[in-house]
Amino acid sequence: MPALVLLGAQWGDEGKGKATDLLGGSVDYVVRYQGGNNAGHTVVVGDQKYALHLLPSGILSPGCTPVIGNGVVVDPSVLFSELNGLNERGVDTSKLLISGNAHIITPYNVTVDKVTERFLGKRKIGTTGRGIGPTYADKINRVGIRVQDLYDESILTQKVEAALDVKNQVLTKLYNRRAIAVDQVVEELLGYADRLAPYVADTVLVLNQALENDKVVLFEGGQGTLLDIDHGTYPFVTSSNPTAGGACTGAGVGPTKISRVIGILKAYTTRVGSGPFPTELFDADGEALRRIGGERGVTTGRDRRCGWFDAVIARYATRVNGLTDFFLTKLDVLTGWEQIPVCVAYEIDGKRVEELPYSQSDFHHAKPIYETLPGWSEDITKAKSFSDLPKNAQDYVKALEEMSGAPISAIGVGPGRDETIEINSFL
Repeated sequence: MPALVLLGAQWGDEGKGKATDLLGGSVDYVVRYQGGNNAGHTVVVGDQKYALHLLPSGILSPGCTPVIGNGVVVDPSVLFSELNGLNERGVDTSKLLISGNAHIITPYNVTVDKVTERFLGKRKIGTTGRGIGPTYADKINRVGIRVQDLYDESILTQKVEAALDVKNQVLTKLYNRRAIAVDQVVEELLGYADRLAPYVADTVLVLNQALENDKVVLFEGGQGTLLDIDHGTYPFVTSSNPTAGGACTGAGVGPTKISRVIGILKAYTTRVGSGPFPTELFDADGEALRRIGGERGVTTGRDRRCGWFDAVIARYATRVNGLTDFFLTKLDVLTGWEQIPVCVAYEIDGKRVEELPYSQSDFHHAKPIYETLPGWSEDITKAKSFSDLPKNAQDYVKALEEMSGAPISAIGVGPGRDETIEINSFL
């Protein structure tokens, strides 16, 4: 019953797609369990680069069944756009399964997301404007549209009417926007039904039966631990649970079936959107990390904010996820620095703090306390084993491992699928 959860241990964009793809050839199912097309994975296969937003990375691995679980919110137009793009490049997408209980991102969810963010002005959260938050809000308010609703026009119409009763009042009276017609939304959504039908399944049953039959199932989180709605830097977070617990609710698999939880750590730290970021750099080092690391959001197209490695948030991720292993990515980006600072603690109101403060106010005022480690200048992209790394690079990895609280079992030394050092097998 080998069930693995793979998730981001920082603010997202850690390289989960590379890690998932690396494991994809050894697993039977790869499952997205939360989020929507506000996440993004870049996967490099040979000389081909694939940017995925909604689809599980396992869709690039022949023999693997990719699954969109019930905890995901699905924009059908984005889904079909991604499928079309992969099909045109010769990728077989026929094995994809989508939960009938996954919620649909409707046109009015996107509209509400965009106008609300503009209305907030300086207080904006920094959302992607793709309707993710409003769709999850509809889910909690029990006026959401699920995939299965597309196959009962009467139920679909009733649900759209219920959702728009309030939303049209807000759009017209608060935001001075035009009301959205129920019939227009229903017609658009019904237009997706036939093409979606071959993919729709009871994925909870499929996945549990797979585990009972000793299949290997990999649960893939979007975003990262510090963007979790409950455990992240609220309110600058996403609207779902990228942490390990989200895999259970977002896929319908009990916690006793999870055998390993792998956290993806970038060798430095990045963040997209608003919110506190203690190690953020505003100097030439920050610009160099951005340039060398290609730090531009796959989904948003926005430059990522860059900073040094933060061991405090790594320890926090270990704790809230119950991490068993780390996959350290982008170690090669740090090649060339003579000295590399690492944040080991914070200073808050003149006091040294070793753990992530629960208080939002304290975290906003946290100043990083650094230890400096010697860097290296040797090219590490050809390294095939840990011993191939320069001694200072080895020492850097060992220091991060000790500070973070879980073993580093794999290291990314380049963007390619084969540019990975595996220290301990994840399977």
